Amino acid sequence: MTPLLDDAERLGRKELEVLQLERLRTTLRHAYDRVGFYRKSFDEAGVRPEDCRSLADLARFPFTVKADLRDNYPFGMFAVPEDRIRRIHASSGTTGRPTVVGYTERDLDIWADVVARSIRAAGGRPGQKVHVAYGYGLFTGGLGAHYGAERLGCTVIPASGGMTTRQVQLIQDFRPEIIMITPSYMLTLLDEFERQGIDPRSTSLRTGIFGAEPWTERMREEIEERFAIDAVDIYGLSEVMGPGVAQECVETKDGLHVWEDHFYPEVVDPFTGEVLPDGEEGELVFTSLTKEAMPVIRYRTRDLTRLLPGTARAFRRMEKVTGRSDDMVILRGVNLFPTQMEEIVLRTPGVAPHFQLRLTRQGRLDALTVRAEARADATADERAVAARSIAAAVKEGVGVSVEVEIVDPETLERSVGKIKRILDARGAG
Repeated sequence: MTPLLDDAERLGRKELEVLQLERLRTTLRHAYDRVGFYRKSFDEAGVRPEDCRSLADLARFPFTVKADLRDNYPFGMFAVPEDRIRRIHASSGTTGRPTVVGYTERDLDIWADVVARSIRAAGGRPGQKVHVAYGYGLFTGGLGAHYGAERLGCTVIPASGGMTTRQVQLIQDFRPEIIMITPSYMLTLLDEFERQGIDPRSTSLRTGIFGAEPWTERMREEIEERFAIDAVDIYGLSEVMGPGVAQECVETKDGLHVWEDHFYPEVVDPFTGEVLPDGEEGELVFTSLTKEAMPVIRYRTRDLTRLLPGTARAFRRMEKVTGRSDDMVILRGVNLFPTQMEEIVLRTPGVAPHFQLRLTRQGRLDALTVRAEARADATADERAVAARSIAAAVKEGVGVSVEVEIVDPETLERSVGKIKRILDARGAG
């Protein structure tokens, strides 16, 4: 199927870079003139907006981090008067003050446009029904997906998260072709379909657009095989816009094309901040190019990936996020990410795709227990073999020894949104 492209998606690389520089210079001036934080940080770094004469010059400007947004809570990062703000979103604030983002009417229009572009790149078309199982409310996922689907001309089923039994009924009754959901919650739906005796491959779903948390190729294979759908990745974060910053194209499924006409990506060394060349893995950094209410300059996402040339589009791709630098566990000097465990659990016979990592302290050393659910038909011997296989695979592939506990089916907490993989019990007791 020939993809449908908008004007920006047809730009050549040189044309795109001319547009990016023009928009970047405008954004830097807008942020410097309208946001006290940026005026101060630019001045302290000894740079002014007019010092950006090429895209490479962006590296001279200081980073923005999540703590900066929290320090300016609630509206100190806004670059327009409050009466021009049409919507406010915020993070959960579970680790401190929430990060607050605002949108003008034009921001909301652009957001709807990039999400519509994303759904179209995933294979969605006008007239199809989209089941939105991202959470609604202050979280950007639900409303971001909702307005983007409507902008494309789709019919939206605003299911939100939770009420899993009802989600299955709605999918059966309303027959959507597309579902937008976190990958871990899709596995929860899978369990519910099977509990109800419904073959997940028999549903109307043809496309799954998965975001809000890292997931692996193994999980893609599991979902595609068991649901008979195309599973593609969407990327975004509230501080930059929400979902729709980058999208995987269904015809290639080879990484997410960054919508570079609105979001300028860099990858930097997580420790030194040095900009890395395309192809090298590091921390993803974004500068918004068209946001009015809350421009962000060199925002450090903490997501680890690398930039690659475009394939299905001229826009550069970001590889699937392998993890977050702030989700990384350092266990006896070895760096470990939940996605590494996911790959191992998903390829191990006898266990379901549900697991949890439990950190404890044994004497002066940290210890990690991988808790994985047995499949319903797994025998005691198969459970024992699975435990040994996981431990051996972690030792060989990651280089660290872990304990493995195979628990009964439906024992571990299920996701209704973003899954929490790591349980830190080092301070317990």
